[in-house]
Amino acid sequence: MDSVEKIKNEEKCFIDLYNDQSLDMAAEIDRIRKEKNAIILAHYYQEGEIQDIADYVGDSLGLSKQAAETDADIIVFAGVHFMAETAKILAPEKKVLIPDLMAGCSLAESCIPEEFDAFKKQYPDHTVVSYVNTTAGIKAITDIACTSTNVLGIINSLPENEKIIFAPDRNLGNYIQRVTGREMVIWDGACHVHEEFSLERILEMKEQHPDAKIIAHPECEKTILIIADHIGSTSSLLKFVKDDDGMKYIVATESGILHQMRKERPEKTFIPAPPEDSTCACNNCRFMKLISMKKIYNTLKYELPEITLDDEIIQEARGSIIRMLEISKQLEL
Repeated sequence: MDSVEKIKNEEKCFIDLYNDQSLDMAAEIDRIRKEKNAIILAHYYQEGEIQDIADYVGDSLGLSKQAAETDADIIVFAGVHFMAETAKILAPEKKVLIPDLMAGCSLAESCIPEEFDAFKKQYPDHTVVSYVNTTAGIKAITDIACTSTNVLGIINSLPENEKIIFAPDRNLGNYIQRVTGREMVIWDGACHVHEEFSLERILEMKEQHPDAKIIAHPECEKTILIIADHIGSTSSLLKFVKDDDGMKYIVATESGILHQMRKERPEKTFIPAPPEDSTCACNNCRFMKLISMKKIYNTLKYELPEITLDDEIIQEARGSIIRMLEISKQLEL
């Protein structure tokens, strides 16, 4: 049995075979990527060195568009599991790889398809709008997917009298209700990263940096959003600090985005908003940080672990994502 077959049979969550410390990892990743016609898609929450070797870095909407449009044979997703699943749904003919199968999502895991289906059946006349941060099983019973970039546009595109179920993030759902004035039935889920920011510690930081603007992701709790100078998706936060005339920002989202902010505006100061845990200076997604350069190298080399989905679930889930992309295109998002 060769090493590749051995790896397949062991069904590991990631491949741990690299030992050559003299190897130029970035150069090898680039060589293999070109050799195999592969593309590396990375989320803003990845480590900086991973963002720097990616073919595309973006938020969930941008990554979805790239997965749908790429002519690569292989997609390596430096992100979490639901993102790789979305890529497979949009490009079922391509091989989609994720460097660590354990790179899950607390928000996606807070919404189990069987439980959500029972919840949905209580509101049979409602349109289901689900955040892209969900499993393929949830997307299969969703009418329209959305991201934090396009969710306001999608909700506002629906008739005013249309009844809506929103899942799975309660903080984002409540924020949408406040902004749009739309009544929605909201699933009770949350992201562990955005729930853990400390209002008290952020206010203390603001006292230390009175000239800093507070910017926050809408998955944060209401108490954080109330004090924010700007609320938006990761792409929106990045655009704001690029265009704004301020020089210092307290950033209430996963700290990986600071890498792109510092690249775009090196003359500005970006401070990660602190979590409740007083031993930590920033708030990281433990799932995003499971991805490493070593794992990407091995994933490209051995083409494992691979995302596989049944054809039936791909077909059922695809409609909600395609509708999201169609509405986003119409709204020029």
